[in-house]
Order: sequence, then structure tokens, then C-alpha cells
Amino acid sequence: MADCTGVITQLFIYPVKSCAGIEVSQSVLDYTGLQRDREWMIVDQYGMFLTQRQIPHMVWITPELNAEGLILRAPGQADITIALDKRGPSRPVTVWRDTLPADDMGDAAAKWLDQFLAVPGKQFRLVRFSVQASRISSTLWTDGIDAPNMFSDGFAALVITQSALDVLNKRMTEAGQLPVSMHRFRPNIVIEGLDAHDEDDLKNMRIHTAAGLIELSMVKPCTRCPIPNIDPFTAQSSPEVSEMLRSYRSLSRMDGAICFGMNAIVTGGAGLTLHTGQPFEADYKIE
Repeated sequence: MADCTGVITQLFIYPVKSCAGIEVSQSVLDYTGLQRDREWMIVDQYGMFLTQRQIPHMVWITPELNAEGLILRAPGQADITIALDKRGPSRPVTVWRDTLPADDMGDAAAKWLDQFLAVPGKQFRLVRFSVQASRISSTLWTDGIDAPNMFSDGFAALVITQSALDVLNKRMTEAGQLPVSMHRFRPNIVIEGLDAHDEDDLKNMRIHTAAGLIELSMVKPCTRCPIPNIDPFTAQSSPEVSEMLRSYRSLSRMDGAICFGMNAIVTGGAGLTLHTGQPFEADYKIE
């Protein structure tokens, strides 16, 4: 018998790392996470990955996926479409501590990024996770399981309770600040039915589908950089969100780091479909 139950209320994918997300009603789950999540990434001329940490207006690049391919939109730019079957020449790229091969998406996409991002001294390339590449989550957190991911910050999926955001926004409004949206925290799976931050203490989640059982293991609290301070509508950063979280979400087990949400790996059910409205059951960790 499960310790607790709830429901999946929102699903998000982020096809291009650190660009705008897409809310979806359903998604096939791969071992690397929700299908197409962080499959593409923007790098500089040296192959180093880039995020909103360095370039906040990356949040204004809005991807769309359809039968034609990956479409990128941004203010003042004509749309550009990259075919889903496009696999360009291989080039080495670095994301955090990992250097791996990626497929370059061509000069047209690079020119589009250069025109929009317009950072002096930087030239940009759009790359795609190569079918020859392998990137494994830190086994220090996965209990030795070789859990793959693509260009995420380290794990296949990020799970957040809606109640965690509700508590934050209650504190924000009580302090005279504006509430913030879930978009700032870039989750893949939003759940309801649990108390705020109960995801921190879950061992796993199980979702029963007609085609089989999906299993997620909750492995590491999500430590937070300044990205939640960036308003996705204005691309402006201000410290109110981090300052509020620091007042009550600095976890001792993470050496005092601000944490919000729980990273998960996929331990069963790859190839099956998650959808909003799906119930789940979960067990708490036994310490």
C-alpha cells in the first residue's frame, strides 16, 4: 500500500535548454525524461553551453514542435524551422562537467541566434543531442544507477508540488511582493495532493497506465541558481524570489543551498505516456 497519492496537474518540456518551455497535456516518457526535453542546446563558438544565467533574454526564445520540426520564435525575428530529422556534423560541446558530441544544426540557425542574442564577442550555434552521445546522471545521487539524461542540468525530470509554489506566493504577497508563476522554476512534472515540499521526502512515484507501470525515483533536491529571479515576460532579474526562498528553503542536507523541487530519474516505464490528470502513488523515504 502506498504512503500517499496525488495527481499530475501540469507537464512541461523545454526543447532548447534554458529557452521558454512548452506546456503539454501528455508526453511519452523516455529514460532521459519527457520526450524532446532539453534535446537541443545553445553553445558559444567554443562549444560551451549557455543559459539564462549569462543571457537572460534567452527566455524570449519560444520553441514549438510540430510535424514540420522545431520552430523557434523570438521578438523581432522571423521564425526559423529546424527539421526533426536534421542531424548535422558532429562537434564537441560542454555542459557543466561533461564534454560530449552533439549535432550542429547549421549556419542558418546560428545566424538567427547571433541576430537575436547579439552578445558582443559571442557567436552562437544550435546543437542537438547526438544519438552517439551518452550522458549519465551523478551516481552519487542515483545509488549507483546509470540514469541517462540529455542536456538537462543533471537528471531526467524535475518534480514540484503545486502547494510549494502556493506557499512561496503566500509569503511573497505577505511581504508586499508580487506572486510568481511556476514557469520560473522550470519543472517537468507538477503534482497536487501533497503538502508543500513533500516531494523532498519521497522515495519514488508510480503511475499506473493501461500499457504498464511508470516509475520515477526521487534522487536529489533541486538546488537553485538565480534563474527563478528572472521574469520570463520581461527577461529582467531581481532578487526577491531568491531572498524569500533563502528565508525558509536553505536545506542543511544540501549544505545550506536554496532548494525548490526534486530531481528524479526514470526507473521504469520508458516508452509509456504521462498525461495531466493521471493519478500517482508514492512512498516516503525511510531515514
